[in-house]
Amino acid sequence: MTDVVDSDELLRRIQRARACAREEQLAWRARGADLAQADADGARDARVRALAYEAVLRVLDEILTPGRQ
Repeated sequence: MTDVVDSDELLRRIQRARACAREEQLAWRARGADLAQADADGARDARVRALAYEAVLRVLDEILTPGRQ
């Protein structure tokens, strides 16, 4: 089933997704910093996840403000 979404709703959804991705990126960075001394593998995994969310943020930023960066 396909839902029809107007441009304003699409923009709101993208902005919510960006905010969620930013929160996740910050959470994984903090988790990586906490694990740095105790669990090297866990810290590396957290850094990789933070980088993945950073990539998502860059894509969403480009959608929201094309050519800004």
